[in-house]
Amino acid sequence: MPTLAIVGAGPGMGLAIARTFGSHGFDVALIARTRQKLETLVAQLGQEGITAAAFPADVLDRPSLVDALEAAEAHFGGIDVLEYSPAPHSPVPGITLAAPSEVTVDNLQPMIEYGFYGAVAAARVVLPAMRAAGAGTLLFTTGGGSVDPVPMFGNANAAQAALRNWVINLNKELAGSGVHAAHVAINVWIGEDGPEGGPRATPEQIASLYWDLHEHRERSEAVFNA
Repeated sequence: MPTLAIVGAGPGMGLAIARTFGSHGFDVALIARTRQKLETLVAQLGQEGITAAAFPADVLDRPSLVDALEAAEAHFGGIDVLEYSPAPHSPVPGITLAAPSEVTVDNLQPMIEYGFYGAVAAARVVLPAMRAAGAGTLLFTTGGGSVDPVPMFGNANAAQAALRNWVINLNKELAGSGVHAAHVAINVWIGEDGPEGGPRATPEQIASLYWDLHEHRERSEAVFNA
């Protein structure tokens, strides 16, 4: 069975992406900070006939992230698709938002560590085996501000734009190798509790885009708009 690894798995987008790939015959490795949350997701997917397993790790603790991905590879016999989308829905120490004029090295660095360096570390674990096999997909998620910046997210947008640039460049390097890298920018509020009148979408509506990028490999990025 092919395997999808989700870094930043949660009950919203992570679960929806897991269900989407699981419905196409994928096993799922779920990676996030909290084992209890992951085990709940594993149970939910199991009830739906999708094989999943939990591998706790913190993207800010890169050795733990590497260990989790290597454990997932050993457990499932490899990783065919990596999806990276951690989002600090609960407070993450050191991470605060800043407008562009308020950005400092101190408030930008944690955003880069969380959103960019973690993605690079994750890719470096799975990429060698994908290259050797001549097949694989690397998917990386940011907010829409990586493409069209929003002032209140000045430091987050800068870090996410760096990730976007690297992913598109990585895909150029991988051309002809059988491995595909793509960036997804989500330019809507996810779920029903967003700002009144703002664009929104359900996780399930967005998740189909990830399968499309995996199946149709001509694109290195996609923006989800309402």
